[in-house]
Amino acid sequence: MILSIQTHLSYSTPQPCDVLLQIEAASDATQLCEAAKLEFTPPAPHRQISGEENYGTRQWVQAGTRFECTYEARVTITRPPVNFQTLQESPVAQTPSDVTKFLMPSRYCHPEAFFDVVPSQFGGLSGGTRIAAMSDWIMQTFTYDASASTAATTAIDSYDKRAGVCRDYAHVLIAMARASGIPARFVSAYAPDVQPQDFHAVLEVYLEDAWHLIDPTGMSLAPEIARIGVGRDAADVSFMTSYGLMVLKEQTVSVTRCT
Repeated sequence: MILSIQTHLSYSTPQPCDVLLQIEAASDATQLCEAAKLEFTPPAPHRQISGEENYGTRQWVQAGTRFECTYEARVTITRPPVNFQTLQESPVAQTPSDVTKFLMPSRYCHPEAFFDVVPSQFGGLSGGTRIAAMSDWIMQTFTYDASASTAATTAIDSYDKRAGVCRDYAHVLIAMARASGIPARFVSAYAPDVQPQDFHAVLEVYLEDAWHLIDPTGMSLAPEIARIGVGRDAADVSFMTSYGLMVLKEQTVSVTRCT
């Protein structure tokens, strides 16, 4: 699968400020980012750094009173589909050191809030079968509603409301997976068929010594997801973090399949 990505951001600022930008698709063993172009108008000083877990890249940008950038890329994805029904979980005590953090509470995902909920609803399931069942339950039970959450909304908040946007769906499944003893991490991404089209949020769970993508909104599948970054939750991989007030003027994201 080849995806064409076009992103445009336009903001104004009362005064110059620093911006941490993470909108560039990564390259790895399952996806190759080609013909990538990131431009700032007017030109702005910027410095590239690695993303969380040394995955992908971020840019420190010195934004003036006008911040505008465009990003274009083609991403070839060779990732196979995932059959969660066949994936088994490993004993928690065998979790690798670099994966253990993804069992722990994080800013938006508190597994302890789900210690009673998960066994009562999914107690007869384990491993990938449990993950698939929890994802299906979220997809079928939640309402996609941008007005239902804010930047401070946690997984338990979204669970109680049964509503939110893609980041909230991902946070709930991350917390439920961690409550099951299955490591889970947040993934910022691009994908076609996302409605409304925007930056997308999914997650990965660690089963059989590997990370596997899953989207509890049901809008994207692993072979068509272009990953940007990974982290404990949305706080680690926000597409833009500003250290000063920024006012949105325009933001568009387009992700299409190339034939």
